[in-house]
Amino acid sequence: MSMTDAVARDLYDVGEAPPLGVVPPKMHAFLAREERFGEPNDSLKSEVVPVPDIADDEALVYVMAAGVNYNNVWAGLGIPVNVIKARNKAGEPEEYHIGGSDASGIVYKVGKDVTNVKVGDEVVVHCGMWDRNCPMVAAGVDPMYSPTYRIWGYETNFGSFAQFTKVQAQQCMPKPKHMTWEEAAAYVLVGATAYRMLMGWDEHKVREGDVALIWGGAGGLGSMAIQIAKAKGAIPIAIISDDDKIPYCMGLGAKGCINRRNFDHWGMLPHWKDTAGYARWLKGVRSFGAAIWEILGEKKSPRIVFEHPGEATVPTSMFVCDTGGMVVICAGTSGYNATVDLRYVWMRQKRIQGSHFANGDQSIAFNDMVLEGKIDACLSRSFKYDEIPLAHQLMHDNQHPHGNMAVLVGAPGFGLGRTGEAPRVSAADMLPKGDTHTIMEPARPHVVPTGNAAAALDLPDAVAIDETTRVGDLMTPRIVACSPQDTLRTAASLMVEHGIHAVAVLESGQVTGVVSHTDIILARQGRSQDTALKMPVRSVMTLGAVTCTANTLLTDAVSMMTARRIHRLVVVEEREGRNVPIGVLSTSDVVKNLLAESAKA
Repeated sequence: MSMTDAVARDLYDVGEAPPLGVVPPKMHAFLAREERFGEPNDSLKSEVVPVPDIADDEALVYVMAAGVNYNNVWAGLGIPVNVIKARNKAGEPEEYHIGGSDASGIVYKVGKDVTNVKVGDEVVVHCGMWDRNCPMVAAGVDPMYSPTYRIWGYETNFGSFAQFTKVQAQQCMPKPKHMTWEEAAAYVLVGATAYRMLMGWDEHKVREGDVALIWGGAGGLGSMAIQIAKAKGAIPIAIISDDDKIPYCMGLGAKGCINRRNFDHWGMLPHWKDTAGYARWLKGVRSFGAAIWEILGEKKSPRIVFEHPGEATVPTSMFVCDTGGMVVICAGTSGYNATVDLRYVWMRQKRIQGSHFANGDQSIAFNDMVLEGKIDACLSRSFKYDEIPLAHQLMHDNQHPHGNMAVLVGAPGFGLGRTGEAPRVSAADMLPKGDTHTIMEPARPHVVPTGNAAAALDLPDAVAIDETTRVGDLMTPRIVACSPQDTLRTAASLMVEHGIHAVAVLESGQVTGVVSHTDIILARQGRSQDTALKMPVRSVMTLGAVTCTANTLLTDAVSMMTARRIHRLVVVEEREGRNVPIGVLSTSDVVKNLLAESAKA
């Protein structure tokens, strides 16, 4: 098709992209109208509407995929706000609402004042909009506090459930090259919201070692909050509604999980003059606090409580929050009339902080974490364009899966858009400063030794250990590997089967960590055996691998393990300029040799 033919077309089919920079006058869009307000299956319909014009500071983005959020359920219901009528009163003529506050796509047109993006750029879009000419914004005040602040795709029209979306150019951020279109469309709204909650309040920015209590750990917000807290060195504890969500949250980095259904004290706080009622509530909330201590193994309270249920949970959140800590809240999904016992607020100087989405700097800072490979999009399910009502109906009915959902719009199929490999997160942050880790490419993806567990337990030929003993004299000369998605049951079975004490974790052809007997034993603390063994390896593995060579003196190798408080080293050999793993040295190897030497004597 020639460019002339393309320009002449008024409308393109969904999934058929116009030539880059060619903007047709019409587009397909899923939208709501007042006359059909109701549940998503009834309110959201696909229609053909005009492609919007853009202002000097705006961009027109061809939408490849869109994220699914509850605000479009609200828009279709017409409650708590009739967004169409609100915009009509403000002078906007459209009698429909195109929702969608998350998008990945390609820039097709920019206004004359735009300098941060250009036609052809692949972008994700954050949902914060404001008037650049607002005096508050011009004065450097956080634009979140500007009276012009709006959520794109909810408080504004022309969101992401259309072939083209109109955004302010400042909303556009680089799309992660390692993500598909649908993955890239799923994370920004919930992730940037969680980032501001955890990192937006100077005195209470989440710090290394902080306990962060995360409500709704398996949801969109919670899955982002767990990862952010973990990446910042904090200790996230997830609150969930079903034990089947435990492996998911643990895989994201939660230290432990608390099932709220094991407690019955939820709801508004009994009046303090209701002695019996307050006593029952106090017993329940103290039991809940004890569950936090059990996970931590010490009586340490959350410095940060990540809230959004509201009415049913705020009394508990305020009670268990540590002295000088903060409860930060961005919603009230269980209701808005929250109550607290003020005695615990003023005497223990706790803070309750409201939070709403994020500003541009915070959105970019969060997106940088995604670009660096520190945050997973937690995409649980993707839908086709004509399934947009279904995706929202599942959310309306609370039948949606863990994590986030996305729908294809312009992308012609699932799994497209990935143009690069995921960056590898350095393991150096996981161990003392100055430590060196080598991510190694193995000689073979999975080396299975012969023999059985019983044979492996036989004492080896004794080696006289002295100052000249080398690692190669005692190491286990083989590598057995599993993947980070494998369960701890699989890793434990490999260790027993092959008579070894640690298994290398293999991902995309590289060793990215180690899981040991000790890791599995620690995972059992505070959990049932079945729950622990169902956890994914990635939730307990030691990231990275501390390495040595076969010629390293044993005394030096043992000193390395002692200094780092680890139990094994991966033994490598340099081949063609890269370190290839050839075996493992564990403290158990040293102990077994000492026993063999003693028996021989």
